[in-house]
Amino acid sequence: MSQPDQLQKPSLWARLLPWTLAAGLLFSFISISVFQVFLGIAFLLWIVILIKDKEKFQFPSYFWPLLVYVGLSLVASGLSVNPEISFKDSRDLLLFLIIPMTCSALADVPALRKTTTAVIASGTVSLAYSIYYYFIKAQPGERISGFMGHYMTQAGLLVLLCSLALGLLVFGREKLRWVLAPVIVPAVLCLVLTMTRSGWIGFAAALAVILILYRPKLLVILPVAAVLLFVISPQPVKRRALSIFSLKSYSNAQRIQYLKAGIKIIGENPLFGTGPDTVDMVFQAPKYGLSEEAKRNVHLHNNFTQIAAERGLPALAAWVAFLVTAFVSLLKRLRQKDKDTELFPHAAAALAALLAMIISGIFEYNFGDSEIAMLFLYLISVPFAVMWKDHEDIPQGLK
Repeated sequence: MSQPDQLQKPSLWARLLPWTLAAGLLFSFISISVFQVFLGIAFLLWIVILIKDKEKFQFPSYFWPLLVYVGLSLVASGLSVNPEISFKDSRDLLLFLIIPMTCSALADVPALRKTTTAVIASGTVSLAYSIYYYFIKAQPGERISGFMGHYMTQAGLLVLLCSLALGLLVFGREKLRWVLAPVIVPAVLCLVLTMTRSGWIGFAAALAVILILYRPKLLVILPVAAVLLFVISPQPVKRRALSIFSLKSYSNAQRIQYLKAGIKIIGENPLFGTGPDTVDMVFQAPKYGLSEEAKRNVHLHNNFTQIAAERGLPALAAWVAFLVTAFVSLLKRLRQKDKDTELFPHAAAALAALLAMIISGIFEYNFGDSEIAMLFLYLISVPFAVMWKDHEDIPQGLK
């Protein structure tokens, strides 16, 4: 971008875009429908900016393998056992446009602060509601689900919230960052009370990333904190935690069934899978060996086997390439610690969110959960926004 372009006053559309994105993120923990409405408006504003303001369509390098993933997913939909269902599900591929849109929307620090504040505010409202509901209205043994209606979705969102809050708290330079401390504690409490083990493991991965980037010697805190948390936890939480190590526990046994069924499905449909959103139809067949209870689920509880089974091994390779490229790109961003203190906290939070997503995704198909995917894609896009254009590894673009 030339010096004259930098001095030009942003258009009305460009000024509205970060506000609209922030409005959507304000509902990221509250209502997916409202979030998507604002996201749709933001998309329209972004398209106007690309056309009228002739802004470059720019994106980080990890967007390329996602484009390949999109193309292979559409081919898989055409060859699906039920093309109608698969093409309907493929509408979610449009969510990947959050990446270049975020790169465009965050053109300066005030825009970033709007969206960051919106995410923290949304998470805070969700935490307040969750704690109120759990201790006042919930039935004995009920798992926290917040506004999302499902405890696994809530757990995934809370892990992303903790990743962002920890990154800003540990590496931020503003005094106001200390208001995040009271957010992290109830977030961890609510995460524990979701009773979602994949979320617990994801949070541990996120915390490990933050500690490694801050002071690697502090990693010793992790096992100590885990033991203390276990000791003070109620009995149901203790039983749930101990079940992680038992192959005989019901949910672990189910996941083994899903893994075996997924491998069989991949072996029968290696190139393009059975089609997006059709695996649950296919694994009803007795030959896959699932119990009647397991057949009631709609996925294989694993990002890798689910993507390969419904879209094929080439699509899985593209998705893994996306993860690897994002990881490498974020590491490059983190090397700029001395160049820009405003960048580092968000790059650290993004790396923590990425590792948490990968680790928890071994036990849960969280990439297929729109609520989680939307917030995740936003978080990992922030370190590559237009506002960081003067640094290395700048977003790539298309004329």
